[in-house]
Amino acid sequence: MELTNLIFEKAPVSLVTVNRPKALNALNVRVVEELAQVLRDARHDPAVRALIITGAGDRAFVAGADIAAMAEMSTVEGMEFCRLGHRVLHSMEELPIPIIAAVNGFALGGGLELAMACDLIIAGEKARFGQPEINLALIPGFGGTQRLPRRIGHPRARQMILTGDMIDAKTALEWGLINQVVTADQLLPTARQLAENIASKSAIAVREAKAALIAAATMTEDAGLQLEQQAFGVCFGSADRGEGTKAFVEKRDPKWQGK
Repeated sequence: MELTNLIFEKAPVSLVTVNRPKALNALNVRVVEELAQVLRDARHDPAVRALIITGAGDRAFVAGADIAAMAEMSTVEGMEFCRLGHRVLHSMEELPIPIIAAVNGFALGGGLELAMACDLIIAGEKARFGQPEINLALIPGFGGTQRLPRRIGHPRARQMILTGDMIDAKTALEWGLINQVVTADQLLPTARQLAENIASKSAIAVREAKAALIAAATMTEDAGLQLEQQAFGVCFGSADRGEGTKAFVEKRDPKWQGK
């Protein structure tokens, strides 16, 4: 599939830009399908060590789903769109490399849900966050009712989802929704520096850490602790662990093999 709504700048730290600025980078079926293709490409290319996702222009990261397109959908088509979004955002969470959202404006509805499927969220000072679906007689359909309470707690998530009100970047940081707020000119450099820092670690350790962190949000504590033990064992049996401990003792930088 040719990418017509995304720009994929492939590199060890790859940049994915949702490129529909006239529509405030709104998500439609085609955009989500293209995102799925990019994720598959990144998953199967060991040279790609991290992804940054942002939106074109300076007004929006992703301002939500494409309402005009949704207005023409039947109930069946709407459900299919919902399930597609769930599949793709779940695949983002399961990607064995880190994904950083660089939020440069509105992150509303599906845009906030997209950002929450990333591992880390860096926001510009003018970023705005919200789940306004209630204003359209809808609810979040790409995982927002589940991911938002886990990030900011149930009372605040209920407030955002039931009122549809937006919050600014400062509030999002205070509530624990995002990791950092920076000036607009520092947004991508900060996201890239963070991505490069994580990408410099052992790929095996990053993969297993992501899996264990997902378990913390989705499993019981006992099941999560069992998974942690298994993940620790995978890391401990790797060549990278041997290199990492040896490099520490020898006071030098490790040379990771990814195995």
